[in-house]
Amino acid sequence: MKKMILCVSVGTFLGLTIKIATAKEPTTNPSIAVNNMNDINSYISEVYSQIDFKGSEKISFDAFATAYRGYLNLRNAGKLNANKQILSVADFTLSSTKHRLWIIDLARKEVLMNDYVAHGQGSGDEFAKAFSNTENSHQSSIGFYVTDDTYVGKHGTSLRLHGMDNGYNSAAYQRAIVVHGADYVSPSFIAGQGRLGRSWGCPAVSRQSIGKVIDYIKGGTCLFIYVPQKQYLAGSSWLNKKIERLPEDYMIKDMFLPSTSKSEVRYVYADNAQDLNPASPFYITPEERAKRETLLAMNLDFIEKVLP
Repeated sequence: MKKMILCVSVGTFLGLTIKIATAKEPTTNPSIAVNNMNDINSYISEVYSQIDFKGSEKISFDAFATAYRGYLNLRNAGKLNANKQILSVADFTLSSTKHRLWIIDLARKEVLMNDYVAHGQGSGDEFAKAFSNTENSHQSSIGFYVTDDTYVGKHGTSLRLHGMDNGYNSAAYQRAIVVHGADYVSPSFIAGQGRLGRSWGCPAVSRQSIGKVIDYIKGGTCLFIYVPQKQYLAGSSWLNKKIERLPEDYMIKDMFLPSTSKSEVRYVYADNAQDLNPASPFYITPEERAKRETLLAMNLDFIEKVLP
């Protein structure tokens, strides 16, 4: 058998797959610089493919990839808590009767929660169709948020949010757009009304879920409300800023090094496989090996006939 030795590094996309698949514990490794957009696209696709969606619906790739691009830029800008690699996505292209909120642990590649989330009264009925950054519009605001601390208000324990997209959700804090629990976010409400209840613009979740949701996402994590509006996709700085660095803890550095700097793969023969090595004095040619196998088969056949 051949024994393969990787000199210095793997340097292949397969190596990236192995790294992501085994990175089950969070790390605080630094990021690594990249310049190739194809590498970034491949990286995002690979992260998505490694997320364990068992027990939940699978978020669409477009929603995840859009959210993740912004997450990376927010992370690189120092806007997020480096010790909590959590990405939450509310896909408002989906019906409010669907589990359209995903809370994803990027360090462990796990979906922590997949649940209902309400949109604003002014945004629509079953589907959210209109969005605003204006006070008293009672509409949801799309874009990227960074979570803050909690407070106790009329909805119980709630989580403050800072809107990070200028002109789209930048007034969220002043509008008191927060994550809170609500009785109208429940299967029974859907059964009676054919849709989820609606908030005054807040991404409200169920009373049963609010405690876990807040514990998972509080303290400087990224929440993204996804709606693929052309104007927003073209105008969000977090989506259009060049991604300068990727988290080192998710990848193998050599994937992003120039091909000339990658070490080649070298093969050596194990000590017990020198008969396969053409440079060894113990090498056996394929022809000689075939003859030996034929003679061995003949001898075995003779033995079976003589000593049945």
